[in-house]
This record gives sequence, C-alpha cells and structure tokens, in this order.
Amino acid sequence: MTSIYRFKVEDIGGEEIDFSRLKGKKILIVNTASECGLTPQYAQLEELYNEFKNTLVIIGFPANNFGGQEPGTNQEIQSFCTAKFGVSFPLAAKISVLPPNQHPLYEWLTQASENGYKDSTVEWNFQKYLINENGELSHVFAPSVEPFSDELLNAIKEETSTAK
Repeated sequence: MTSIYRFKVEDIGGEEIDFSRLKGKKILIVNTASECGLTPQYAQLEELYNEFKNTLVIIGFPANNFGGQEPGTNQEIQSFCTAKFGVSFPLAAKISVLPPNQHPLYEWLTQASENGYKDSTVEWNFQKYLINENGELSHVFAPSVEPFSDELLNAIKEETSTAK
C-alpha cells in the first residue's frame, strides 16, 4: 500500500503542497465548490482547522464536477473563500475529482487497489477523506457529514496505531 506522502499538488496560488511535509498529522481532504448548498461547510471547516491545527491539516480541492458549482478561476475561488468564510486552511488549484480527467490524488483516494483501504466514489461536493498520521486513508465521509459531526470528530481524535 502506498501512502499519500508520494503526492505533490499545486495550491491555489501556484505553489507546491508536498504531502510528505505533513507526516505525523492527520489530513482531511475535501472537494469544494463555491455555489453549492453545502458551501457553508467552509465556515465549519475553518473552525475545525483552527481547533485542531496542531494535529490536523485540512486541504480543500475546488472542483467543478457537480452541477457547474465551481465555475470560477483559482483567484476568484480564493477571493470568495477568504472574503466570505475567512478560509485560512490550504486550498489546492482547481482539479477534477471524477474520471475521465480525475486527478491522480483522487484516483488514489477512490481506489482500494491504490489506497489499501476501500473503493469509493466522490458523490458530490464536500465529500471528506481522512488520512491518518502515517499517510494512510482511514475514513471516507459523505458530503452530508458536517465537519463537527460526532462521526468526523471521533475519527479525528482516534489514536493511530503505528504498528503494522
């Protein structure tokens, strides 16, 4: 099984996000959209990020795969997220989370043969993937699971076994 640490992605400002630099922290990956009914989750994600920033990194991946709900440019998306929700957690450059142009990170997240955990399909905007401190996919949460749900909070607080 490979870890997420082999991936590097472009952030929304054109810089590199190197997942290997996040070793020892949990990572919550969320595909986002600015014009979705779930867009208010940005505020909750920001609050979660601030509450757990010593142990958790949240990375938003803007994607226009569902209903054309993320039509903006990277600059427009960043301006919207900052102005409307005060987002300070990292945002990646806009990608596709679905085939046929699915980003390689999302291939890893959705294919058990790649992630060693389970197959999943990105159902809609704001689906969440939790990576443990060892870089392994540990949980997949439906878009309707809110950032402060017991289900997600319990997964963030779980101890990760380093014995494999």
